[in-house]
Amino acid sequence: MFKFAVLSLIVSLVAGGVGLTNISVIAKRISMVLFAIFFLGFLALLGFAYLLGAAFNAAMLPMLPGTILTHSLAMLAV
Repeated sequence: MFKFAVLSLIVSLVAGGVGLTNISVIAKRISMVLFAIFFLGFLALLGFAYLLGAAFNAAMLPMLPGTILTHSLAMLAV
């Protein structure tokens, strides 16, 4: 999708340089929409990665060496 956004931007710049302003405006609008969709998808992926990282860190917390020893000693005391 990013490739198409860059391609539309190049078409817009070339059309604007040649003097085809209507084609330039349409290509620019397409480029902006595709880039916005790409950027929102990127932000969504970053958000999911952040949430998954927090979930994996929370799941790994009981597996740390110090917590295992403390947990096993607490189980023996009961």
